[in-house]
Amino acid sequence: MALLLPSGRRLFAASAILIALSGCANPPAADARDTVSRSAQAVTPSSDIDAFIAEAAQRFRIPERWIRAVMQAESAGNARAVSSAGAMGLMQIMPGTWAELRTAHGFGSDPFDRRENILAGTAYLRQMYDQFGAPGFLAAYNAGPGRYAEHLRTGRTLPRETRRYVAALSQELGFSNAAPLQPVRTVSADRWQAAPLFAPVSASSEIQGSAEPDRASFDMRTADELRPSRSQTTQSNPLFVSRTEEPER
Repeated sequence: MALLLPSGRRLFAASAILIALSGCANPPAADARDTVSRSAQAVTPSSDIDAFIAEAAQRFRIPERWIRAVMQAESAGNARAVSSAGAMGLMQIMPGTWAELRTAHGFGSDPFDRRENILAGTAYLRQMYDQFGAPGFLAAYNAGPGRYAEHLRTGRTLPRETRRYVAALSQELGFSNAAPLQPVRTVSADRWQAAPLFAPVSASSEIQGSAEPDRASFDMRTADELRPSRSQTTQSNPLFVSRTEEPER
């Protein structure tokens, strides 16, 4: 039939046939493989994050869910995030803290590298937990250990952002039974009944303390300021603290 058509129509028909045949060049199986490949590429970053978190949790003896919760609260998963104060990356690490952690643990030169940032943030979480327990380590991580130590020493109110941050993460991580964030002072041994207890079981049981964690050599002046002198230890028990009035909210 095509031979009976005028020359113009024959050319058009031939072109249509060629276009139809070219559409069969990529069979459905090949298209499916391309779709699977693109899907795999889309989930790779998340898989990488999972691996980095697992590595950090094992190295610094911190539960993976603690790392995930802090990372989500700090940066919402944005690896390039920079706060107005200059905190960087997924775990929002300040430049000075990054420099100390990098020196202590041999991290790379890029604070925005996802693996390095997660490792550094987890190392810092471990340091804050060892120094302040739960939920205090959350406040120290968010507001800084110096600011939190001052809060403990003088009762100066923590920033509203930090209080909300600690309240939200404490509930998520099961620290609801921990002592509230409030100023504390040492008291005599005969008043130990009024003191808040140690970190709750839900927090301490998750920390694998059987192996010594890899630590950074931080400036511990803030911790030293909280330690009583020898003369004080003969008169009172420094392990216990009294409950004072609630800070301004």
